[in-house]
Amino acid sequence: MLKAFITADELGDVTPVPVHAVTSAGFERFLSDSSPRLLHWLKATGFTGREGDLALVPGDEGLGAVILGLGAGRDPHALALFSEKLPSGIYTLGNVPDAFSGERAAFAWAIGTYAFDRYRARARKSQKNVARLVLPADIDGEKMSRIAEGVFLARDLINTPSNDMGPDELETVASDIARKYGARFRVTTGEALLSAHYPMIHAVGRASVRAPRLIDFVWGNESHPKITLVGKGVCFDTGGLDVKNASGMATMKKDMGGAACVLGLAQMIMDAALPVRLRVLIPAVENSISGSAFRPGDVLNSRKGLTVEIGNTDAEGRLVLADALTDADTEAPELLLCLATLTGAARMATGMELPPFFTDNETLAADLMRHGAAEHDPLWRLPLWRSYEPTIDSAVADLTNAPDYGLAGAITAALFLDRFVSQSKGFAHFDIPAWTDRPKPGRRKGAEANAIRTLYALISERWAK
Repeated sequence: MLKAFITADELGDVTPVPVHAVTSAGFERFLSDSSPRLLHWLKATGFTGREGDLALVPGDEGLGAVILGLGAGRDPHALALFSEKLPSGIYTLGNVPDAFSGERAAFAWAIGTYAFDRYRARARKSQKNVARLVLPADIDGEKMSRIAEGVFLARDLINTPSNDMGPDELETVASDIARKYGARFRVTTGEALLSAHYPMIHAVGRASVRAPRLIDFVWGNESHPKITLVGKGVCFDTGGLDVKNASGMATMKKDMGGAACVLGLAQMIMDAALPVRLRVLIPAVENSISGSAFRPGDVLNSRKGLTVEIGNTDAEGRLVLADALTDADTEAPELLLCLATLTGAARMATGMELPPFFTDNETLAADLMRHGAAEHDPLWRLPLWRSYEPTIDSAVADLTNAPDYGLAGAITAALFLDRFVSQSKGFAHFDIPAWTDRPKPGRRKGAEANAIRTLYALISERWAK
């Protein structure tokens, strides 16, 4: 179980410190229910329940209680501020609004303990103890730990700079996870991609000294429903010959965020031993510049047999995903999910906190929206608007990877991917940022594991033990 949690049975003689949370609107009622001592302390310190305010209340011996202000109560994960800010010790939930309690409180507490300290020698040496929460009796600590550890895995991979997280390192991580859970692992690397007929994965990655590859592992009973996850693993994106500017490259270590999220989700599914047959496909490449780089105007063959004219080498993600999706689709899985940091247009449409997804399956779309709201792992549906399909046609090939239509870029990218899926019973594509640009409690600036808690909840509900 996660170090941030402790059960009541493990407490012994320790008396945990109660933590309370109050909205601005509920502050007067909170005061009326408080002891005179607490009432006087809050008035003396000027605490009013403003968002982010943290009141440390002294007790007879040390810390007696902690109160967190929730303001208008718009952030369901605000309780992460407790584990971010409080000293090491053992705490228990006190008076907390229902919308912030239960599993949501446990998850918030967990993510508040996350830190990416790999490159900070002082932090590694200190090995700071975390604030620990006494789990309420009705909370499944193993489940909450499983979800948090999947999120942490994805964040760690995305936060790791590209010099330490290239295609080879990503393969090692995937191999270790597959081995841990007894999955069948294979990888197709370099020139072998051509003989195995993954021509677009090879074309995008061939300019790098770090060989391109397709990572592929399968777990579970073959008789169980087939669930397939495809994640974009572009470990760094220069833009290719259509080179990005410096600001465009600054966060391109996150361009493998789809792969990282897929691995985090796969770990959750396997750790829970859900009765599914899981397959994970990750095209892992580096989009580099050299004499062997693919060029604007080139026409590439694809695994599906469709030809693709290269309108822009910076639209490389959809190319590697197309070969992987074609392979995945041949098995006609019950559910095929594609996660990718695919377009800036998606960020322009819905920002960094609300990743769009695309599907023609109405039941799947409704379930995704429902679970996204329940988990506060928000998503927003954008349409696979068929009227835009002619924009991805090419005058010299079957498709172009970069339409000259300057609008609806996230939709046209999704329509491109959709051309490579025809047999899967449920298909959804998620255009995720994999990044937090405006830090909030439990979500520091940097990597984020978008959509995977929603997807885990959906898969768990559909295919429970």
